[in-house]
Amino acid sequence: MSTFAVGDEDFLLDGRPVRLLSGALHYFRVHEELWEHRLGMLRAMGLDCVETYVPWNLYEPEPGRFGDVGALGRFLDAVGRAGMRAVVRPGPYICAEWENGGLPHWVTGPLGRRVRTLDPGFCAPVEDWFRRLLPQVVERQVDRGGPVVMVQVENEYGSYGSDRGYLEWLAGLLRECGVDVPLFTSDGPEDHMLTGGSVPGVLATANFGSGAREAFATLRRHRPSGPLMCMEFWCGWFDHWGTEHAVRGAADAAGALREILECGASVNLYMAHGGTNFAGWAGANRTGGLHDGELRPTVTSYDYDAPVDEAGRPTEKFWAFREVLAEYADGPLPEVPEPPPWLGEPVRGGLGEWAPLGEVLEVLGGEEVVAPVPAAFEELGVDRGVVRYRVAVPGPRRPYPLGVTGLRDRATVYVDGVLAGVLDAEDAVLPEPVAGPAVVELWVESLGRVNYGPRLAEAKGITGGVRHERQYLHGVAARGLRLGAFGAGAVAELPFGPAGGASGPGFYRGFLDVVGAGDAELRLPGAGRGFVWVNGFCLGRYWSVGPQEALFVPGPVLREGANEVWVLALEGGAGEVTLR
Repeated sequence: MSTFAVGDEDFLLDGRPVRLLSGALHYFRVHEELWEHRLGMLRAMGLDCVETYVPWNLYEPEPGRFGDVGALGRFLDAVGRAGMRAVVRPGPYICAEWENGGLPHWVTGPLGRRVRTLDPGFCAPVEDWFRRLLPQVVERQVDRGGPVVMVQVENEYGSYGSDRGYLEWLAGLLRECGVDVPLFTSDGPEDHMLTGGSVPGVLATANFGSGAREAFATLRRHRPSGPLMCMEFWCGWFDHWGTEHAVRGAADAAGALREILECGASVNLYMAHGGTNFAGWAGANRTGGLHDGELRPTVTSYDYDAPVDEAGRPTEKFWAFREVLAEYADGPLPEVPEPPPWLGEPVRGGLGEWAPLGEVLEVLGGEEVVAPVPAAFEELGVDRGVVRYRVAVPGPRRPYPLGVTGLRDRATVYVDGVLAGVLDAEDAVLPEPVAGPAVVELWVESLGRVNYGPRLAEAKGITGGVRHERQYLHGVAARGLRLGAFGAGAVAELPFGPAGGASGPGFYRGFLDVVGAGDAELRLPGAGRGFVWVNGFCLGRYWSVGPQEALFVPGPVLREGANEVWVLALEGGAGEVTLR
């Protein structure tokens, strides 16, 4: 058993000064069978610690209905077997470019801006969640023979709020649940962020990508003593759909890392290995200096231009970091693990079966709700997926502009069954006016809930209304189709027919024969936007706007021989799929 403590200047392991050389690896973004390899890559780079968030919404999709919460404990056991320490960041808010910053939609829907405060409506479900989650952290603390050395209170709270009482309550809850290792906060190195996000008696750390000396000087103005640590050293960055791929040069990043270490500080590389936003869990941001502008959804890949790439391979940045970190190692660094096997032979095939989107909704959709105004995704219990809204335009009346207010995020609109346009602005109008009587269908897709900034917790769907000229159209029917509904048994019930010349939205199915199963990348030439599953495992969203052009397929998902591929096409069709 060991002890880990916060000293006046250093971290203390069994009373001896120690520096944490940590790297972020989010276990929920990596297939479980690949954890051991990725941890080996971090060790070979020169790291002795791993940091992970925990996404609440992944494990409690509905109040009291829990998924594989024990995955965190299994990951921490893997960290221990790898001979590494662990830093756990349980939130409840995590940012992480993750859907809704990790907060469940059933919490943010009714509460809105009351989340991340001492409001009882927020604190009660947080306490229930922590009491369910934290025992597997507590029993794996370093003083009990486990790898966990620190646990975070909230996350970058100073970028959002100033409710000191909430932070103190959360720190007290962690202690009450049995967390004995040091607690910490992490915020940007700016006065308002550190004053808003810090807690008396709790270690404060800083997040930044460069300028370590200036950042630590700011931190020292607020905390004259205690170990210095960059809890998030942003050595790369993430991508948004429809933008350029983000790249940071290896030499520049290595120089910034060296500056942190020359300050005598500990560091956590964010990200050491990014992984993938499987199953549509990617979040979104808002543009502008105050993060309240246009929506920018995050791509499926969370490669992050990290030193270990999405497929677990070392990059130029890996070797540059290894050279820097070797100078701070106690001895020779471990050998770099061999990469997992890659697909033996490329394969291409068609998606020969198809079911129209409307029929998919009839089989797999939730209950239809009719109300005077459109029901939001949260009211329909939809976390990720689409909602079909249907409303009548009374008549007879001459053509008027038809628009939507409060649209989040993207609507494909049909008038009397004919495609009338695609709307992608919060307040948008169809290009051609609509006469009455008519029936309007709007298939609205969430592109990812905001994970950072003042517009966290905003609702999805049609949050305002449907208007014909200035008149709101009432009596709106809404029916949701959740991504989580697409299990093998449910898909078997779909009324598939030959795809033939199908070129529009719907659910496509095909089979690929694989020889030499291993990691691969999947492409859908000519496809528009939607989601892909392989053998029931959801790889995530594809979208022709780029910059991501292929989806990573973890080797353990594939099998020798026949592999079943599903595509939920939401814009355009899906005719061919390739693996290579």
